Amino acid sequence: MKKEDNVAIVLAAGRGSRMKSDVQKQYLQILGKPILYYSLKEFQNYDAISRIILVTGENEIEYCREEIVKAYRLDKAEQVIAGGKERYHSVYEGLKAAAGSDHVFIHDGARPFLDGSILTRCLEAVRLYHACVAGMPVKDTIKISDENMFAARTPDRRSLWMVQTPQTFDYELVKGCYDKLMRESDCSVTDDAMAVEKYGNCQVKLVEGSYRNIKITTPEDMAIAEAFLKKR
Repeated sequence: MKKEDNVAIVLAAGRGSRMKSDVQKQYLQILGKPILYYSLKEFQNYDAISRIILVTGENEIEYCREEIVKAYRLDKAEQVIAGGKERYHSVYEGLKAAAGSDHVFIHDGARPFLDGSILTRCLEAVRLYHACVAGMPVKDTIKISDENMFAARTPDRRSLWMVQTPQTFDYELVKGCYDKLMRESDCSVTDDAMAVEKYGNCQVKLVEGSYRNIKITTPEDMAIAEAFLKKR
């Protein structure tokens, strides 16, 4: 029986302007290691992942190969490739590089708190439902604003989720959706699940992630991340 080919596409091409740092956020260090290292290490250690495709800026390819992949012996990271101008361009480059795979786990490199239990839930769900995303129910009340920034309505919190990554799909499904998206240059699509919702005949299953699975975006997030890592 053919072994399942499950590929992790890790996105590390963003500039991270909200971090207010000259260093791109995914390369900032927490407890002596770059943020990007932590999620790559989880994919490296997860047996069901066969290979990793790291998508970064064209000028950072050599740095990632030498200072992250080789330095930390992440031998599953077989390909380090250049992304594109927007996130969806980078995802598409990763998908092209993952040709022939069974499932793809698309993950933001600025989310260092991935763990094996999240990966297992995603893998089980994608085998059953073909498309799934990690996320968590929101804790706060959410307001929908009008054009003048007044509260227009309050959606039922019980139906609202914060979407995280990884977002996991049958390869042929998500690649076909991105082919359509790229032909239309559809910049309204903000995540991979939305691409499948819009261009694929498939519902996307919500899978429990973790409230710790935060995306490092602002300087305050760095302090939170360090506290989390110290408790591991």
